[in-house]
Amino acid sequence: MALRSTRRTLCALALTVAAALVPAPSAPARSSSAAGPCDGPVRPASQMTIEPCDSPARVIEKAAHTIPTEGQLAWQQREVTAFTHFGMNTFTGREWGSGAEDEKLFAPSRIDVDQWMRAYRAAGAEQVMLTAKHHDGFVLYPSRYSPHTVKAGPGRPDVVGAYVRAARRAGLKVGIYLSPSDGAELPHAWHARWVEEIRKKQQEGKPLSLPERVALEDGDRAPRGLGRFGNGSRATERTIPTLVPGDDRAAALRAGRLPVFHVRADDYDAYYLNQIYELFTQYGPIDELWLDGANPWTDSGITQKYDVAQWFRMVHRLSPGTVVFGGPQGVRWVGNENGVARETEWSVTPSAQDPWTVMAGGLPHDSTDPDIGSRAKLLAPTTEYLQWYPAEADVSLRPGWFHHPGERPKSPARLMDLYERSVGRNASLLLNVPPAKDGRIAAADVASLTAFGTAVRETYGTDLRTAGPGPWTFDRVALAEDLRYGQRVERFTVRARAGGTWRTLARGTTIGHRRILALPGPVTADAVRVTVQQARGRVHLRPVTLHRGGRPAR
Repeated sequence: MALRSTRRTLCALALTVAAALVPAPSAPARSSSAAGPCDGPVRPASQMTIEPCDSPARVIEKAAHTIPTEGQLAWQQREVTAFTHFGMNTFTGREWGSGAEDEKLFAPSRIDVDQWMRAYRAAGAEQVMLTAKHHDGFVLYPSRYSPHTVKAGPGRPDVVGAYVRAARRAGLKVGIYLSPSDGAELPHAWHARWVEEIRKKQQEGKPLSLPERVALEDGDRAPRGLGRFGNGSRATERTIPTLVPGDDRAAALRAGRLPVFHVRADDYDAYYLNQIYELFTQYGPIDELWLDGANPWTDSGITQKYDVAQWFRMVHRLSPGTVVFGGPQGVRWVGNENGVARETEWSVTPSAQDPWTVMAGGLPHDSTDPDIGSRAKLLAPTTEYLQWYPAEADVSLRPGWFHHPGERPKSPARLMDLYERSVGRNASLLLNVPPAKDGRIAAADVASLTAFGTAVRETYGTDLRTAGPGPWTFDRVALAEDLRYGQRVERFTVRARAGGTWRTLARGTTIGHRRILALPGPVTADAVRVTVQQARGRVHLRPVTLHRGGRPAR
C-alpha cells in the first residue's frame, strides 16, 4: 500500500514537520441505490453513532472527526485544576466519613479562601474544584433539602459561596464536586441492623472494611439525613425545584425567572436533582461538575440506582457549557489516583451504550483499562458510539485527600514529574490541596506549590527558539495537535540535526492537547523534525516548542 506523505517547513524556526498518513482499509463495494446512513460525508461532532453498515474505514474516519464541544475545548486549555477536599473529614481525621457525624464538629475558626486561591494560582492552576458534598453527605452550603449542612453547625458558614466568590476574584474557573453517594441519607432501620452485624463480625475476629470501621466508631448514632439513599422508594412525578416552606424562590419561579423541571424520580434522585438545581442557580456559572462513582456501602448490601440521564439533561439545560466528570461529552477519570496518564492517551473513546444514559461514558472497568481508544477498541463489535472524552488525572499533594497534620506534601520535583506525565500526555492534572482545620493551606504545602508553579513557568513558559537563532540546547520537546480538528496522530518520531547530521531523539504514539517528551539529557541542534508515521486523517499540528528543564529528566 502506497503512503501519502506531506512535508511543510517552518523556515523561520528552522523546524520541519513531516506527515505520513496510513489509509484505513478500503470500504466494501456498495449498491448504486439511494445514499444510506453510511454513504454520506462524515461531519465533525462531539458524539458519533456507529451504524451497522459502517466499514472499518468509516469508523476510523468518524473517530478522526470526533471533536470537542466548546466547553471541552476550553477545559483542555486549563491544564491544572486545584482540588479542595475540605469538610467534615477535615475535623474528624477521616478520609471517608459515615454520615452520622454531629454537625457541630465542623467548626473552623476561620476559612481563609483568599489564601487558598493565592496558593492555587502560585501552582499555576486555572480552575479550582470544591467538595461541596463528600460521601458522608455533609453539605458545605445551606441547602434547603438536608439537615446535615453547615447551617446546623457553629457559625453557619456558606463555604461554597465564599469559595466561588474568592475564585472569581482570583480569575479562576470554578468546579463543584457533589458526591452521588451519601452516608447521611442511609435508611435508619437498615443502618441500625448493619451496625449490629458489624459488631458481630468484630466479635468473631473477622476483618472490617473502612466503612464498617467508621460506622463502628460512631456507635449507635444514626445517619443525620432523612433516609433517602437506597430506600426502595418508587419513582413518581416531581417538580424541581421542590419548594419548601418560606422558599425565597417562589416569586421568581411564578414569574418565569427561574426554570422548572418536571421529572419522574425516587426520593434520593429528587434530593440530588434539587441540590444540582441549587448549585447551578445560586452559585453558577459552574465550569465542571464532578460526579464521583464511589459507593462505600455497596458491599454491605445497600446501593442507590441513579437516573443519571435526568441529571445530565438538567445540567445541560441549566449550563450547556459545563463539562461533567463522568458525564456525556464531559471528561473522564484517567484510571488511577496517581496523577499519571497513559503513554497512549486518546480523547476519543468508544462506548457500547449511549453516553447520555450511563456514568463513566460507557467505558468498561471504569476507565482503568490500559487501552481505551486504539483502532482495535474502536473497531470492536461492541462499539455503538464514539465520543470526545478527555482524561483528567487526579492526585493529592499529600498522602490523604483531606488534611491530616502528620502528613507531608509532595516535593516540587515530584509535582513537576506528575505534570509532565499528565499534562504532558494529553490529560489535565487535578491536584488536590487540602486546607487544614484552621481554615488555611499549610505553609509547607504553599512552599511546594509555589516552587512547582515557578518551575513550570520557567521551563515551559518560553520556547527556547524565540530567544534567538539556533543552535539551541534543550532537554524537552513539546508537541500539540489543534484539537478543533480532533485527535489524529497515532505514531510519530522526533529527530534533531546537529553538525549536518540527523539523529532520532524520541518516538511516541498519541499527541493530543500536549505531548511533552523528556529527553535523557541536553541536546544541542539547529533543527528539529517531527515525522508522523501513522494517523487517522489529515494532521493539524501546532508549532513544536523546545525547552530546558532545571533538573535531569526522569
